[in-house]
Amino acid sequence: MTEPSPPLLKDSLDRDRMHGIARRMAALCPDFATDRFIAHVTDGLDQRGIMQRVRRIATGLHAALPGDFENNVRLLLAFAPEAGHPFVAIALSDYVALHGADRFEQSMAALKQLTRYGSSEFAIRPFLDRDLHRTLAVMEIWARDPDEHVRRLASEGCRPRLPWSFRLKALTADPAPVATILATLKADPSPYVRKSVANHLNDIAKDHPGWVLNLLAAWPRENPRTAWIVKHGLRTLIKQGDKRALTLIGAGAAPVIAVERFAVTPAAIVLGAPVAIEARLVSRADTSQRLVVDYAIHYVKKNGATSRKVFKFREIELEAGLGATLTTTQTVRDFTTRKHHAGRHRIELLVNGRTLAETAFDLALAAGAAATPVLTRND
Repeated sequence: MTEPSPPLLKDSLDRDRMHGIARRMAALCPDFATDRFIAHVTDGLDQRGIMQRVRRIATGLHAALPGDFENNVRLLLAFAPEAGHPFVAIALSDYVALHGADRFEQSMAALKQLTRYGSSEFAIRPFLDRDLHRTLAVMEIWARDPDEHVRRLASEGCRPRLPWSFRLKALTADPAPVATILATLKADPSPYVRKSVANHLNDIAKDHPGWVLNLLAAWPRENPRTAWIVKHGLRTLIKQGDKRALTLIGAGAAPVIAVERFAVTPAAIVLGAPVAIEARLVSRADTSQRLVVDYAIHYVKKNGATSRKVFKFREIELEAGLGATLTTTQTVRDFTTRKHHAGRHRIELLVNGRTLAETAFDLALAAGAAATPVLTRND
């Protein structure tokens, strides 16, 4: 029996939710044009994605509210604690972004309040795009706020590559203006904030790896909170085998080990099936070693060439003379971001950024179809 598909995120902003927003807004503002709002937000609703629905709520509020920006924001702030869903609160922030360009102080105060109910990370970005340094000056103050949601906004809102939003070209070109915010939050007590800082650093590392490495090398890493941010902020560089990044997390030395086994089973699969990957490592060192163990799959492309993708395996402390067996399972199936092709898929075992062993499996696209081996090369 096939299990039902999980609900789509966009369905959290359905017709019932829209009517609920209208009822509450009408209770707060008797002149709220309920019919106009409902007609606006439900027009073409089924064809709209989650962020399109967010925008439609924001523009619908503008169409239905009778007051000026100041009075309307006052109503939205009163509504926010009862928004009922974080994406409804994101729509309230979107209203501020759309209509508050010439009311900077009031907009900043509103976004600070609204982020407690649904992140204002998207709404702050137009302000950064228009007036980077003025907006960052406010966010530097937010980085010291007692509320973790406000502190997170200080980091998340100015990420250069924030998902679901446009890139901040000025910060993509030069990340230096955010250094104060990142340093302020480098040992934040909230995991919610620390995750944002790590993601922010990982964003920057894709364009300015040297800048990130220099910044983190200067941070004291004895604090476990800072050490966590450093490790997760460097994850892309670590997967790339960057020597400085590995050194910063204590895994820069060449591994002194023997690979007794590196295997994938089964040796041939069809698309949609799993493979099991096993590695047996034995220390040949006299002291303990910190090992960052990854594996890279060389996916066959349509033209027969390959594309390499690195996956995390395990981080271990391997004591002198001892061994460790690592196992993982990976299902090979199509995604919107990756379409698979039949052929020989090579797998590398990476330890502290170095390739120590290889194996492979054959992939067929359907049961009974033979996988045609293709030539592969070292990348």
